[in-house]
Amino acid sequence: MPILRFLAGLALACSAAAAIAQGSIALEGAPYVLDGTEVRTIRAKALQREYQVFVSLPASYEKSGRSYPVVFVTDANYAFPLTRAIAARAGNHGRQIEEFILVGLSYARGDTPTYSRRRDYTPTPTADKTVTSDMPGREPKYGESEGYRRFIIDEVLPFIAQRYRADMARKTLMTHSYGSLLALDILFNEPGAFENYVLGSPSLWFNNKVMFERERAYAAKNRDLRANVYFAVGGYETLRPGPRYNKDDDMVRDMRAFMRSLRSRNYPGLRMEGEVIRDEDHLTVAPIIITHGLRWALPGKDIR
Repeated sequence: MPILRFLAGLALACSAAAAIAQGSIALEGAPYVLDGTEVRTIRAKALQREYQVFVSLPASYEKSGRSYPVVFVTDANYAFPLTRAIAARAGNHGRQIEEFILVGLSYARGDTPTYSRRRDYTPTPTADKTVTSDMPGREPKYGESEGYRRFIIDEVLPFIAQRYRADMARKTLMTHSYGSLLALDILFNEPGAFENYVLGSPSLWFNNKVMFERERAYAAKNRDLRANVYFAVGGYETLRPGPRYNKDDDMVRDMRAFMRSLRSRNYPGLRMEGEVIRDEDHLTVAPIIITHGLRWALPGKDIR
């Protein structure tokens, strides 16, 4: 009898394990997994670092057989699940936002988000001598966006093109804050890398407004800038008294001044829009920028 009870218990355990593996029984306390997503690891050869790339495929991907536009988001740990949820809810099955493949550009493995984004998204070292590192034993680093730009263009884009039914002629880069500095670095060095650029709350104040210098340098050597660019910033991202307003940098003024400079060049291939979103600050504005940016870059069939 004991051996029979043992065998019966073993059979029950094996049956439960198989059910869990097949997804028919939820494992209590298991991590929540986003359906239809994948995590890929790519080693940046020149940088000698590893980065995770998150991929979310549209609901119709498996059966449609067609190619899809691709949206790349920086700060993927935050922006990837948020963009995915907004696309599903606000997209309304392609009627308000066209279906797309979502690619999240995550931080370097082993680095904190702050350390990785400071280094990889900024175009120059910082002139601010008061900054400290959030990684003990490592000096703070800024100004390596050129290397990270090359990693995206030379390694991430081909990776996505080879493995998914991606329409690589319809790519959107969606960014926020420091990420928008990276987007501008790409725009002024290899504007054709992406067709659409969504620049949320760009940190144009960085390093004594160095990106204004980069814009002037580009204009001195080029007569066209072929790209679609959408700028947005929160209404509270300006200098006024009050708890939600910025205390140091007027990002509303900077964005408007930057857009004026771009418009003054009269680039025939530049399509540009911008908006100041009322009642939002640097942190709360991001979800709205994603929503507006997706509708701008990939309008669904009901709003075209």
